Amino acid sequence: MNKHITFHNHKVTKEDRNKLNKHKSLVIWMTGLSGSGKSTLAGDVEQALWDKGIRTYILDGDNIRSGLNNDLDFSDEGRQENIRRIGEVAALMSDAGMVVISAFISPFASDRKKAKDIIGEDHFVEVFVNTPIEVCEQRDPKGLYKKARAGVIPNFTGISSAFEAPENPDVEVRNHLNSRLSSCQQVVNYIESRILESDNYLIQHG
Repeated sequence: MNKHITFHNHKVTKEDRNKLNKHKSLVIWMTGLSGSGKSTLAGDVEQALWDKGIRTYILDGDNIRSGLNNDLDFSDEGRQENIRRIGEVAALMSDAGMVVISAFISPFASDRKKAKDIIGEDHFVEVFVNTPIEVCEQRDPKGLYKKARAGVIPNFTGISSAFEAPENPDVEVRNHLNSRLSSCQQVVNYIESRILESDNYLIQHG
């Protein structure tokens, strides 16, 4: 930190906001290949949590690159800075008392570790949407794999750029083997257990 910058601790804390919301704040960090189903799962999980009275917000890869990170490319350096910024934004939103659902490829283990360090281990949940690349290519909802195979898109994760799969994720979802509903419920069940385990916060069910 710059020596001329002084961090200011305000009167209202994260714990105060958690008590007002009646649930703990968390960052649900979804990682997986393009086409793995991260955005769909994020939307389903958010709706399920929102229906239970939990304050949520989704940070989605394409949306963030359309605004905050529209100056970044897809080089390794660009990807690293993309994830660093998202980690900082997610940390701020977690501090504001929200359950943040982050849906990014985030291909490098070191970058996910940095995001976890920024957010804090107690407020970080890693969800690996483990869909085989063969299935992702079959889905290819945006036609990106076809373009990557043709050399139109360089540095494409899984084709010409590496994806380092999480070794010990908090939740591993195999949505190509399970129903959409069961994949969502798998994540929601874990999140509810994390929200309830700290300081006896209660979740309001409707």
